[in-house]
Parts: sequence; C-alpha cells; structure tokens
Amino acid sequence: MPVPGPGYSITVRLDVPPSVSAAGDLTTVVGRAGGVLTAFDIVDSKADAMVIDITVNVLSAGHAEDVTAALNTLPDVHVRKVSDRTFLVHLGGKLEVAPKVSLRNRDDLSRAYTPGVARVCMAIAKNPEDARRLTIKRNTVAVVTDGSAVLGLGNIGPAAALPVMEGKAALFKKFADVDAWPVCLDTQDTEEIIRTVQLLAPVYAGINLEDIAAPRCFEIEARLRQLLDIPVFHDDQHGTAICVSAALRNALRVVGKEVADCKIVVSGAGAAGSAIIRLLLPQKPADIIAADIEGIVHPGRETMDDNLRWLAEHTNKTRMTGSLQDAIAGADVFIGVSAPNLLTAEHIATMSNDAIVFALANPDPEIDPVEAHKHAAVVATGRSDYPNQINNVLAFPGVFRGLLDAHATDIDEAMMLAAADAIADVVGDRLNASFIVPSVFDTAVAPAVAEAVKEAARAHAS
Repeated sequence: MPVPGPGYSITVRLDVPPSVSAAGDLTTVVGRAGGVLTAFDIVDSKADAMVIDITVNVLSAGHAEDVTAALNTLPDVHVRKVSDRTFLVHLGGKLEVAPKVSLRNRDDLSRAYTPGVARVCMAIAKNPEDARRLTIKRNTVAVVTDGSAVLGLGNIGPAAALPVMEGKAALFKKFADVDAWPVCLDTQDTEEIIRTVQLLAPVYAGINLEDIAAPRCFEIEARLRQLLDIPVFHDDQHGTAICVSAALRNALRVVGKEVADCKIVVSGAGAAGSAIIRLLLPQKPADIIAADIEGIVHPGRETMDDNLRWLAEHTNKTRMTGSLQDAIAGADVFIGVSAPNLLTAEHIATMSNDAIVFALANPDPEIDPVEAHKHAAVVATGRSDYPNQINNVLAFPGVFRGLLDAHATDIDEAMMLAAADAIADVVGDRLNASFIVPSVFDTAVAPAVAEAVKEAARAHAS
C-alpha cells in the first residue's frame, strides 16, 4: 500500500481551544484520516484560544482535503489556512543569479564592465578557447528540454517543464558545484531544436538534454554531438544507463552471478531502455531481450523505427517472440523502464533462482516491490520510499563535473562505464541485498564519479 510521503505535504493552521487534550485530539484525527503528522507547532496562545500549525504527509491532493475536512469536524476547531509545502518550495522559482565579483565602486565597475571588459573580449576574439577560462562557460551547463516527455507526465510543454529543469539545475549545484541553467524551448521540431541549441552553445561547456520524447531524442543528441565541440549528454538515456549498470554490477555480486551467464530482460525500448541495453551489451551478457508495448523486439516485427531495428539486430539471440511475460521466464535480471503494473509475483516466480528485479517506472513501478520480493533476491525501484533507489542524481552531477574539469569536447562509452564503476565502488563493503547503490545524499558519490570521468576523458583525448 502507498505510504504518505513528503511529496504531498501540507501545513494546516488551526484555531484550537486551550484544552489539555487538543494535541492528542488533532493527532488522533489525522491518523484516522490516513495522514502522517510530522510537525506540531504552537504559533500563538491566549487564555481562550490557541493557534497551531500541524504539518501532515498525505497521499494526494484529494487526501489532503479529506484530512482537512476531518480536522474541521472537531468541536471548536477551525481551519484557517492550508498550505501545500511543495508549492511553497517552488514560489518564485528555485534558482537565482548572483555575481561572483564585488561591485562596490567605480574601480570595480571599470574592471568588471566597461572599459576594462573590452580587453577580455578582445583576448577571447583572438583565442576563442579563452572563453572557458575567462567566462561562465568554464562551469556552465544548459539543461535543454522541449517538454515533450516530462517525468511520468508526458507532453506538457516547455513552461510546465520548467520546474523540473530548475530542480535539475539545483541538483547540479548542490552535488557537484556545476552552474546549470534551464533552457525550455517552445518547439518540438527536431531541426529547430538542433539549430537553437547550436546557436546557444557558445555560452556553455556542456549540454544536458532532458525529457525529450523518443525517437526524436536520438537524432537530436546524435546531430548535436556532431555539430558541437562540447559534451552532449541525454540524461534520460545515459544517466539512467549509468545508474542501472552500477546497480546491476553490485546486485550480481550479492547473488553471486556473472553478467556473462545472465539473461537480461528490459521492459521499455525508448530512450532509457535503449541506452541501458547499449551500455550493457559491451559487458557481454548471455542475452538481452527487449520488450515494449508491442511485445518482444525481434527482426520479424513490422513498423519499427531505426532504434528498434538496431535493437532487433543486436539483442534476442534466439529470435524469441511473444510478450514481456514470455520473455522473463527463466531470466536472471528484469529491468523495467516502461509502465506500471505489468507484472505480478507469479511472473517473477518464473524467473531463475536468485532473480534480480529493477522496477524503475515512476511513480508506480512495473511490479509492487513487496510482491517482487516474494520471489526475487534483489529488488530496486526509482522511488525514495523503498530500499535501492536507482536515481539519476547519482550520475549526472559527477559526470558533468568530470567533463568540465577535463575540458572534454565529447562523452563516450568508456566515460559512462567509468562513472558506473565509480558509483558501484562507493558502496564498498556495505553491500547487501537492500544496499546495492549509495544514497543520493552520499557526499562521496559525485567526487568519485567526477574523478573517474575526468581520467577517462583525459585518456580519450590523449
């Protein structure tokens, strides 16, 4: 059953009678309504009344209304105001621009701006590479989206995608001190996106593509990599692939299996699924079988795009056909990046002994983790309320920190595998079935990933 969490958290301000039982009454009502009370604060107290703020985790906006209505049923209790704490975090946006230099007097202004800035401009005009040394380009990444495939929300457009891109930029800064900026484009035309990013690129030392729908995202990334002299990284593809590869390496250690002996089934053949497969193939698993809404990907399928045709040619050695449920019979590993509630415990029971299940669809996974655990030895999700959260924040901040520090002009498979190994190594001797990847708040992760990527990038350049 879902558990109320901080994603839906409300603060309710109440007028309450000065009764000794007030706190207990409020707590009891919240509990009966299914909420989880996380804070209780007395804002004001008088002889005849108190003003109290209670903070409650709930399941949804509708559940918040139910909890509020329940509180209003208490005698002499009046709800003044209900604040959605998630919306409060986003008020006015989550980013700001602050100068790094002092501008206290005319001398400061003369150096930071005119006339002194002209000398810096001419130096860059003479040697464009100096832009990395003398401007924000040195440490700045563009987080680019068209809003066509946002989280589990779908095609909601650039304005609605902006809060996600702001959050991404905040994570870049928090975990790797990378200055990232949202670039939400009001077009879903492939050529317009490519040309726009090309025109914006001089400001940035890296491009993080985000939430662009497949199959357009494949062409956009490939073309931009050809056109630009800075790394282009589609996080929905490669960030996910890096984290899955890291988690799988450790999960296989837990169950004592080698990847070369494993049959791996991947549910979802879009951006994330394709990238996962492409990063796992060089590790030479026994077989990888991809499945999507049409079933198992195989060469005989009709109406496949270029990406699916590539998958059909390079996976599924036995040319198996059928459904996802057919594919997982006898499989060692299931990796889901697709849709909720595709599998049951009975399906997992058909897998091999000591099965590994990564059910990563968000917010609802391909199978309830509790059900998966009935037959799987290791289970991971993309959620924060279960063990083994496979989250891209383990990868992308450190990846870009390493790329920027190496002054990299592109990113390749070796760099991504180095990042995956670095994430896996952070777990170290703490490894167990419920701890195959480090916490997203583990401060050792981003520096380890950055150093690994930087070394791989410098090896690539030499």
